[in-house]
Amino acid sequence: MCVGVPAKITAVQGADGPLPMADIDMAGQERTCCLAYTPHAGVGDWVLIQNGFAHSVITDEDARASLAAIEELNLLQRHPDPR
Repeated sequence: MCVGVPAKITAVQGADGPLPMADIDMAGQERTCCLAYTPHAGVGDWVLIQNGFAHSVITDEDARASLAAIEELNLLQRHPDPR
C-alpha cells in the first residue's frame, strides 16, 4: 500500500511546457516532483505526493492533519535528497 505525503510547492518550472515540475517542501525535506497530473497547482499550494508525482491539490487543513497522522504513526522516514 502506498501512502501519499502532503508537500507544499515552493517553486514551479516549465509550467507551460509538456512536463511541469515543482520544488516542494515535504515535512522539512526539499524535493522535486512532477505536476503532470496537477498542472493547475502553483506556489503555495499543498499537493499529495506519491512516487514523485503530485496526484491532487489538497487544503491546508487536510495537509496538516495528514502530516500529523503520518508523524504519529512514524511513517515518514527522513532521508537526504538523492539529487
